[in-house]
Amino acid sequence: MAEGMMSGGRAVFRIRDYSLYCLSRFLWGIGHHVQSITIAWLIYELTHDPLQLGLIGLVAFGPAVPLALVAGPAADRYDRRSIIILCSVVMAATSLVMIWMIASGYISEARTWPLYISTAVFAAARAFAGPAGQAFVMSLVPKEQFTSAAAWNNTINQSATIIGPSIGGLLIPFGTLVPFYVAFVMLTASALLAMFIAARLLAGGKPPVTFEMLVAGYRFIWHTPVILGAITLDLVAVMFAGVTALLPIFARDIFDAGPWGLGVLRSASSVGSVLAALALANFTFQYHVGRTMIATVFIYGVATIIFGLAGNFWMGILCLIVMGAVDMISVVIRQTLILVESPDGMRGRVVAVHSVTSGSANHLGEFESGFAARLIGVIPTVVFGGVAAVGCSVAWVKIFPALWKREKFS
Repeated sequence: MAEGMMSGGRAVFRIRDYSLYCLSRFLWGIGHHVQSITIAWLIYELTHDPLQLGLIGLVAFGPAVPLALVAGPAADRYDRRSIIILCSVVMAATSLVMIWMIASGYISEARTWPLYISTAVFAAARAFAGPAGQAFVMSLVPKEQFTSAAAWNNTINQSATIIGPSIGGLLIPFGTLVPFYVAFVMLTASALLAMFIAARLLAGGKPPVTFEMLVAGYRFIWHTPVILGAITLDLVAVMFAGVTALLPIFARDIFDAGPWGLGVLRSASSVGSVLAALALANFTFQYHVGRTMIATVFIYGVATIIFGLAGNFWMGILCLIVMGAVDMISVVIRQTLILVESPDGMRGRVVAVHSVTSGSANHLGEFESGFAARLIGVIPTVVFGGVAAVGCSVAWVKIFPALWKREKFS
């Protein structure tokens, strides 16, 4: 890896289109998280069923796998900026539909299915926007600033993850229509800003649509043990150790903190993520990358166990901050390995595979958490997930020695 690749600081923001992209992505993230937290609160408020919360993750997972086969190739064949704009418009339209349904009284305790449909549409839009966005942002900066751009991009995303749920939690008491209006404005503004970014032509033109082209991303990852180990480590750990789906239960029933408390809990892990991302964007980090990534998953598991056993709102926030910080380090290492080693002509397909596995782990993890919480209780579910993450990190040292021994990004 070139000296200083991890220490780009704020120089990357001198690039106009990159700055526009980051602002657009920030507003997109706020709109997305405001709507998502409002839907989660509505479902639990109407059903009081943890399994219904878990079903949100399952519904969000549904479109991700089949669409990944076309979303990645689409990002490598068509204008990535146009894909981003279209996805933002679709999500904004979903917010408008939700406003109409709530205002008309269509959504009720006996009719919650529109909330799941909204979640599925959001998931479908994210399935296309994710690969297109991550591949597009790398075309906005020179190669030596890839990692700095990736770290700042994650900082922007996590900042939106902090602000979005907080805004949603503060607005819900004013009526559920209000956060949906805010989501619509944010998503529309995101699309408008993206229109001012200059389109980029794909290097090498459009690859032909063949079966080999569709599965090239999967084959590339399968034959690159370091990337395969990094992706599967995240998949297994997050699938079992994620607590996001259960946060409405912690906020309402365990911590007795209400919707504001839910917003704080949803934001806490992102506070840690932003702090870690800022450190990675401003300071050199280029040694022991494999061991560092595996260690972060170990720490994530331990923090999850403590969160489940804490029984205290502020201790829970501290655990979530730690979880967010170590998860961000893992994310930046994983994304940097993918971006550095993937050719530009197939970067969209490789990112699509990464997006679907990462997204699948989160969504299936949410379903697993809700299902397990109904069977064995909320606290045992969280503790078991933390133990699974710890065990996974130890096992991956033996299963993927190439990842453990990886010293530098290249």
